[in-house]
Amino acid sequence: MRYAIFGDIHGNYDALDAVLKSIEKEDVGLTICTGDIVGYGAEPKRCIEAIRSRKCLSLAGNHDHAASDKMEIEFFNIYAKQAAQWTRSQLSPDEKKFLAGLPFIFHFEDMCVAHASAHSPEVFNYIQTIFDAELSFECMDKPVLFYGHTHIPLAFFDTVPMTYTMDHEIQINPDGKTLVNVGSVGQPRDEDPRASYAIYDTAMRMVYIRRVEYDVKAAGRKIIQAGLPEALAIRLELGK
Repeated sequence: MRYAIFGDIHGNYDALDAVLKSIEKEDVGLTICTGDIVGYGAEPKRCIEAIRSRKCLSLAGNHDHAASDKMEIEFFNIYAKQAAQWTRSQLSPDEKKFLAGLPFIFHFEDMCVAHASAHSPEVFNYIQTIFDAELSFECMDKPVLFYGHTHIPLAFFDTVPMTYTMDHEIQINPDGKTLVNVGSVGQPRDEDPRASYAIYDTAMRMVYIRRVEYDVKAAGRKIIQAGLPEALAIRLELGK
């Protein structure tokens, strides 16, 4: 079985379209979105439609909940708050209902998928430190967790001491546990503006991180034309 796993689209349809076209060239049995379909970008409706029309399995992200009035946004930074308020104004009741109804975690025979972490996935905790990673390792009953949220592709291994890698090819140890961050489609933050997603080959027990070129400047222009903060367009070009 081969899975395509991506997330943190953040209303960036240009990036999403490029990723979906890339996935079409792969021999994939199932496509999964880790959440945050909306937020920051200028085309939330097109992104939702693309996910729904392709019947991608999708999880809820914190920005999805913010846009569907399911989460308060007072703790968001100023740009995220403005984007959430704007996105709320753009979405139909049906689109908000779709986002609000997305689950927090998927459990499969050979893996699990969450937006942020396996530990209390409903509160969208970040996995940024060894301590954060250990909390998810303790909750896992599968050899691998795929997640997003930080927008930086990397993997943690439950070795002693714990190790990590930012390599684009990751071997999954069936007797151990691995956390794989698939990066971000619509707003990468590893100083590489290309869209990111993962392919998981369960037969080979290999994860491949793919990077995809797209028209970053066009996506940025749409952000500015929508009246969203210019800083969000600049971040796309910087990949941070």
